[in-house]
Amino acid sequence: MPSTDDIFSLPPSVVSRIEGDAQSLIRREAEAWLVERCRETLESAGKWTLDYSSPDAYELSCEPHRERWSRTLGEWAFEAPLNPLFEPFYDNGKVFARWLRIDLADGLQGRAVLALPKNCNHPVPLVIAQHGLGSSPERVFGLNDDAGYYNGYALSLVEAGYAVLAPLNVIEGPPRARLARLCHLLGRTLWGLEAGKLRRFIDCVSDFPELDASRIGMWGLSLGGYYTAYTAPLEKRIKVAITSASFNERWHKMAVSSPLYTAYIDVEEEHFWIPGYFAGGFGDAELAALICPRALQIQQGRADGIGWWPIQEKEFDRAKKFYDQLGVGDRIEYAGHNGGHEILTGQGLDFLRRFL
Repeated sequence: MPSTDDIFSLPPSVVSRIEGDAQSLIRREAEAWLVERCRETLESAGKWTLDYSSPDAYELSCEPHRERWSRTLGEWAFEAPLNPLFEPFYDNGKVFARWLRIDLADGLQGRAVLALPKNCNHPVPLVIAQHGLGSSPERVFGLNDDAGYYNGYALSLVEAGYAVLAPLNVIEGPPRARLARLCHLLGRTLWGLEAGKLRRFIDCVSDFPELDASRIGMWGLSLGGYYTAYTAPLEKRIKVAITSASFNERWHKMAVSSPLYTAYIDVEEEHFWIPGYFAGGFGDAELAALICPRALQIQQGRADGIGWWPIQEKEFDRAKKFYDQLGVGDRIEYAGHNGGHEILTGQGLDFLRRFL
């Protein structure tokens, strides 16, 4: 510690400097120690023993980890009658889209846009198109998206013969932080609330005769990519998952400052902090393991500041090992590109055609 022989002999300005030096030292010591503990904890807790003898055996060996992930998220299991209600959204010669509202619990509802290809004579597969932070279901359809992050991919999906469900989530950091704090008081997270909501939407639309409930995919950008990566491990009815602009090596992304990418430790995004995340051994590769053997495409731009692409590609190599050891390595794909924070519509549609 900074010290002197006689603290009372020093002027107040020097005492203040000594106080500041002491705080600087213990703060940096604590952070360095905690960051290293995060790395060690994630590495040790993520060493899972899985059964690769068959897909069924593999999924059975994943169940304890799947249940632990549900507990880590603090997932809500909503059971209220759904009482679906439709309101207008968009209708032309090719697309028929409506707002769908369902009851989750007393005083809590879920809202999403459900779009169907018009004049289709058979049940069609469904893709859940999840928007990101600061966005909306309207933007996944190409509205108010001047920067072209979404490239109207939801509309392209409907025109390609898919139904689209575009759920509405809370989109701004401060309101999400307020809700996250309230969820934490209950031992849960906002992620668990919205994952539970999404699963109830699947319950609802699975009964619609226009939809083929055996063929459901999910595709999200940014925060929507997180929701895809967080929900698909829990919801096996999601047969294909596509994450755009979200996949990362989680220790670096959460806890390690760098000029090469934005780390959450350096920004006011409180809602991204999930208690016990690393203690459960959940890196992005491990969440991919809980999606396996279902199909997973990861879209990631090298110019995207959410991560540094060599680190992201190394994490993908870890994820792919789970698929390779099960003999289904063709069902996971890294769609790397030289762009930034955006959807790759063509690559995603090609992947869906192969596996959905």
